[in-house]
Amino acid sequence: MKQEIHPKYFDTTATCACGAVYKIGSTRENIHVDICSACHPLFTGKQKFIDTEGRVQKFQKKYANIKPLKKKPAKKKTTKTAAAKKKTIKK
Repeated sequence: MKQEIHPKYFDTTATCACGAVYKIGSTRENIHVDICSACHPLFTGKQKFIDTEGRVQKFQKKYANIKPLKKKPAKKKTTKTAAAKKKTIKK
């Protein structure tokens, strides 16, 4: 195993929004989470509303003040006129 390439490993605490504190090992010193096994509906059997923004709301909030770029006018494709087509047919 190579020396000095691995991140530091800490004995740290993970704190939940409900107030539960867990001692864990991690590469981060302090961890704060929104939900844990003490308050998750799967483990408690109780429904709980978690007020967090979804991906769509975050995207809309981030790009609310940005105006789209104007499109360049499309070039019209030139086609052979009817007279030019007749000339090519007669040849």
